Amino acid sequence: MKLEQLVAGLEYQVLQGNIDIEVNNIQNDSRNVGQGDIFFCIVGAVSDGHSYADDVANKGASVLIVEKEVQVNSEITVIKVPSTRYAMGIISSRYYGEPSTKLTVIGITGTKGKTTTTYMIREMLVAAGIDTGLIGTIEIMDGRNVIPAKNTTPESIILHKHLKDMVDNGLKAVVMEVSSQGLMLDRVAGVEFDYGIFTNLSKDHIGSNEHSSFEEYMMWKAKLFSLCKVGIFNVDDAFSANMMKDSTCEIVTYGIKGQGDYQASQLKLYDRQGVLGIEYKLTGKLQGDMVVDMPGEFTAHNSLAAIAVADLMQVSENDIKTILETIKVRGRVELIPISDSFTILIDYAHNAMSLESLLGALKDYKPKRLVTLFGCGGNRSKDRRYEMGEVSGNMSDLTIITSDNPRNEEPLDIIEDIKIGINKTKGEYVSIPVRKEAIRYAIMNAREGDVIVLAGKGHEDYQEIRGVKYHMDERDLIKEVLEEEDVTKICGYNNRYFA
Repeated sequence: MKLEQLVAGLEYQVLQGNIDIEVNNIQNDSRNVGQGDIFFCIVGAVSDGHSYADDVANKGASVLIVEKEVQVNSEITVIKVPSTRYAMGIISSRYYGEPSTKLTVIGITGTKGKTTTTYMIREMLVAAGIDTGLIGTIEIMDGRNVIPAKNTTPESIILHKHLKDMVDNGLKAVVMEVSSQGLMLDRVAGVEFDYGIFTNLSKDHIGSNEHSSFEEYMMWKAKLFSLCKVGIFNVDDAFSANMMKDSTCEIVTYGIKGQGDYQASQLKLYDRQGVLGIEYKLTGKLQGDMVVDMPGEFTAHNSLAAIAVADLMQVSENDIKTILETIKVRGRVELIPISDSFTILIDYAHNAMSLESLLGALKDYKPKRLVTLFGCGGNRSKDRRYEMGEVSGNMSDLTIITSDNPRNEEPLDIIEDIKIGINKTKGEYVSIPVRKEAIRYAIMNAREGDVIVLAGKGHEDYQEIRGVKYHMDERDLIKEVLEEEDVTKICGYNNRYFA
């Protein structure tokens, strides 16, 4: 493809060379550069792509896209732009044939609920015969392959390649999580969004490595609604008005407390033989009685967002209801039904805010005991350990402290930090460093009416110890415990999960 076509419409300056040349490929990783490639010099948190200019020139790169001047062979075309990240998004889209224009693109942003809502929407669209891809925190589904995700929102050069693969594989739509980092770093530049969804906003992701203030965080979240055609907003969230204020899209709303275009009322929590869920009456643009086999009021909010998109895309009420009654999302309040007498679930809650939200939702079911099993990651802020310990101590009847991803720290040191937080409370706790043994303790000591939460790992299937990721899936650990123990000693044992 001609370089001239790729940069058309961008603000740029040709520092040397010319744009009337053919390019072979596009790269932002110097290790992958080949003859005739474009290389984007990205200023990252750890390294600066401009420092690799000589290296990629020697490897055969014919074009460098830069933000600042570099010294390279005069035969190399060097183009200076205000933002190499933004240019990379636009050029990547064009290089791959503007794939987002050939798909219905649904983007979801918010502090919590993105992953669950993404899967709900995808399942509804697939049920209606709309082959749909997915890009999110857990994985990427391109219609042929399932690829583990590295970032919630991939770099634009990778994102547009995935979108092209989806088009090539015959997909008609894609639903994707759009993080604030993805918006701030122009990872979605060049993507044409048909629908944008706002779930909620809370004071997370604030710090030196993410956003300097809550106001900045909110500003980047709101950017999605200047990029999409239709914005779908949770009117119950205190910041929904801020999200809508400068939007340029058509506005659709949903809510439980506030009045929305899609409204849930008469919420009823249920516990059916250890399976927790929620029922509600749907009114507004679509009416019906909805049942969702996932716990918590936040589940009602997530499902309303999914219903709004599905209805706007002409999915039948029957398909919507069927999916909500059967939906399961890996590592998101994921029920593992092994007993008729108690509930055990796996959730990704890995900070104090998400743990407090989860435990608060589960306490609404009035369990006889709420048992929380968790650890904290190594080489991360100690404050998270104190805070999670305090939250669990205040909200749980029993906390089982164990290991998460210790990384380069000693697991016992992390556990001691968690104890500092929990000892500020009157909460009962035990510490069992080996996660499998902690899970064994939880299951074998479960009582009728218990709700047991395995928090922190969620969809992850590994444990990181001293730079090595070892396979560890909590579902496998539960299965191993059941195989090793006398299941007649497990309260109300009835395995409906493992074959």
